[in-house]
Amino acid sequence: MGKSINEVGVEDIVRSGLKIEEAKDFERELKNAIGSAGGVEPKEIWREIAARKLLKPSHPHPLHQLIYYSVYRNYDESVHGPPLYWFPSLYQSKHTNLGRLMEYHGPRLLGPLYKDPISSFRQFQHFSVQHPEARPYSLIAILSEENVFAFHFNQLFDVFFQIYWQLILKELSIQFSVPPKCILDTSDKSKHGGTWLPGALLNIAHCCIQSNSYLNKHDDSLAIVWRDEDCDDHNVEHMTLKELREQVMLVANALDTTFCKGDPIAIDMPMTITAVIIYLAIVLAGFVVVSIADSFAPKEIATRLRVSKAKAVFTQDFIVRGGRRFPLYSRVVEAAPDKVIVIPATGKDVAVELRDQDLSWKAFLQSVSQLPRSNCYSPVYQPADAVTNILFSSGTTGDPKVIPWTQLSPIRCAADSWAHIDGQAGDVVCWPTNLGWVMGPILLYSCFLAGATLALYHGSPLGRGFGKFVQDAGVAILGTVPSLVKTWKSTHCMDGLDWTKIKSFGTTGEASSIDDDLWLSSRAFYKPVIECCGGTELASSYIYGNLLQPQAFGAFSSASMATGFVIFNENGIPYPDDQPCIGEMGLFPLYMGATDRLLNADHEEVYFKGMPIYKGRQLRRHGDILKRTVGGYLVVQGRADDTMNLGGIKTSSVEIERVCNRADESILETAAVSVSPPNGGPEQLSIFVVLKTGFSIKTDELKMKFSRAIQTNLNPLFKVAFVKIVPVFPRTASNKLLRRVLRDELKKELQIQSKI
Repeated sequence: MGKSINEVGVEDIVRSGLKIEEAKDFERELKNAIGSAGGVEPKEIWREIAARKLLKPSHPHPLHQLIYYSVYRNYDESVHGPPLYWFPSLYQSKHTNLGRLMEYHGPRLLGPLYKDPISSFRQFQHFSVQHPEARPYSLIAILSEENVFAFHFNQLFDVFFQIYWQLILKELSIQFSVPPKCILDTSDKSKHGGTWLPGALLNIAHCCIQSNSYLNKHDDSLAIVWRDEDCDDHNVEHMTLKELREQVMLVANALDTTFCKGDPIAIDMPMTITAVIIYLAIVLAGFVVVSIADSFAPKEIATRLRVSKAKAVFTQDFIVRGGRRFPLYSRVVEAAPDKVIVIPATGKDVAVELRDQDLSWKAFLQSVSQLPRSNCYSPVYQPADAVTNILFSSGTTGDPKVIPWTQLSPIRCAADSWAHIDGQAGDVVCWPTNLGWVMGPILLYSCFLAGATLALYHGSPLGRGFGKFVQDAGVAILGTVPSLVKTWKSTHCMDGLDWTKIKSFGTTGEASSIDDDLWLSSRAFYKPVIECCGGTELASSYIYGNLLQPQAFGAFSSASMATGFVIFNENGIPYPDDQPCIGEMGLFPLYMGATDRLLNADHEEVYFKGMPIYKGRQLRRHGDILKRTVGGYLVVQGRADDTMNLGGIKTSSVEIERVCNRADESILETAAVSVSPPNGGPEQLSIFVVLKTGFSIKTDELKMKFSRAIQTNLNPLFKVAFVKIVPVFPRTASNKLLRRVLRDELKKELQIQSKI
């Protein structure tokens, strides 16, 4: 059962990995910390321990576990809310992006309700959602009014939403060739989400690569730092903003010699510095990026090329990982694209024979080598709702949903990162990802629009080489996915590295394990791990952690800024905002950056049909089941439909089952579900099987065959954790498969096993 913190002694500390003399010193300091905290309230005890830096990154993880779990040994979450591990100081809060904004504008906007960034955060977030109707008067004029309190408070609510976005546009150096008529126009009642920035013309990639004195973003500022996997002992490479701009413009000129404006052009390669340059160049030149993850099988690549109508693909000849080369060009060619432009993974020339219609990177750039000013380019300015990027999300059947990002989407994702993760000019930000997943574009825009430095490791993030890059590059914000943290923790590969320059972590893609986050946070003297949960179609996260509220492992402390939602019961009736509850979440539809169309599906049916009406507006479907705790913290409980989240990749049960049904001749049908382990952590894929009459096969053999089939036909990153043969599946009266029942049965079985 474990001990409470007051019962922990030298012997316990020794068993956790310290030598006897170290343990005695540690126990003495621990008792002093407990005494200073009053020795009763767990949150205050932990706050004191963390403030004193009693637990160090060099200490063995069992010691961190002993102290944290002992502090909260008798803690009642149903009364006090989730256990807290990080607490903002008033000084820190005022120096965050959002805190600085609140300190300057809060007193004028909220009047006597404003106290400080910590005390007033919830009110500031709440007001950022209120009554976002367009107004014909100047927002800047309102902000500068001496007598702002002469306005009726309801009028302030009406304009606050617009004021927030007006301020954010300035903070993110968004430059318009033609300014918007207003922030939001809701006059067209047929558009659930209204029209954002109507009349505006801009180029969001141009905003990324331009200097901005307000942000302290200059031509000689570091835009990107990187290191190749086989160069762990070399200096970190770097590129200034001016150098990035010139490279992007060079590629934009080359694109114009090959393609027609508006053409969709795919990127299927690791997120290298070259991939980032290509991405920005495509947007700068008025084309559309088609994002394809480099882990996909040829069949999945072909599907995405077909539904996006991509005219060409940028890719590499190989992917280099751990000293080994894995074919990529050949995989892309198998998908039969019209044209491929191939970048060498190493060296100056590609190491594969190309098709006649394909080009090497060198030949592609030579097309503009004779231009007198090949590194200068006039951006293509387009409306705010022009499509710049096509991404994909799995539907419940058939082709993936084709999700268009407009120029509003980068503004949204960068704004949320700026407010919640606090990327500032000069901060080095590293988040292992890929441009094929939504986190790739989010990372790119979040860095460049805020003036932060993007850090890229050209190799696998699983090993020590990546951790050393984080150390050597001076990373201030490190993004992760939980499965990656689990690997670092279990292999001890990061032991001895100095990550104390990190000021915050980010995590997204799947449910976090409390113990894994404990390990991660401890690497930097318990800096906050900011949880993020959203979707490709939202261009951001709708719930977040932040640096203005205390944080709890595996929980979200707030809706994102300017985001409103309700949690409703099975009858569609919303729970009160301050009530702990569990239910499906419905988003307020006025959501900057969210999709207003799908390119291959009915947007209305997917996101709005059948959703409840709240305060005169139909809620937007997202599909998450949320638990709201005492104190207003949020925990994701899973999906309302049968979409699964495997390693941060959303896929459907139907897609998995279609592949598994063909894995062996003994199979009659399969049902795919995913559940989190009893102690928390990422969802694990489980397959239930009904065999044909007269057939027999062992579950271990099925597990191997399912894994091979899924990794070959869908995604090599997916793993089967559990297989169970059952006589029949539970079904509704109309013969619909009840995966929910199977999921609940599996949860019970796993809970029983965990207690044995």
